[in-house]
Amino acid sequence: MRRVAQCRSHFRPYATAALSCLALVLLLAVASFASPISSYTKFGHDIDVAPNQTAGDLTCLGCSIHVRGKVAGDVTAVGGNITVEERAQIAGDLTAVGGDARLGAGTQVAGDATVVGGELHRDAQAMIGGDITEMGGRGWFVLILLFPFVILGLLVAFVFWLVERLRQPSVPAPAA
Repeated sequence: MRRVAQCRSHFRPYATAALSCLALVLLLAVASFASPISSYTKFGHDIDVAPNQTAGDLTCLGCSIHVRGKVAGDVTAVGGNITVEERAQIAGDLTAVGGDARLGAGTQVAGDATVVGGELHRDAQAMIGGDITEMGGRGWFVLILLFPFVILGLLVAFVFWLVERLRQPSVPAPAA
């Protein structure tokens, strides 16, 4: 009996440390899921942030984003437009690929604003804290999408030409 009591007293600091670590891990896990700000990623369905709403990162593929409230992260639309109405705020970057971006009066974008394959329509009172990059026009977008296919087509044509050339019988030179 005395030996069991000695074992318990010997392992007590380890058990306390293990329980403390387990409690800390559970506390951090619960805190990470309790975030009040939601991030959205959508395919083919528009994202709308209401005037009294705060959202995290917004990513939209094949759809548009309409911001009237606050965004605590980045706003990215591929194949759609981004509209930021009066006094709306974006804490991160704004990126539109294959669509336009419209910034209303009094809007604020804390990060960079990048538009590829579209146009940036910006009110004079709209503020952008970072760099502005605009590669306007749909030509860039089409060029970026088609260029790899053109290269692949040329490579396939070269392989076919090479195979046909190797399959042709060689004709010996006429004797003189």
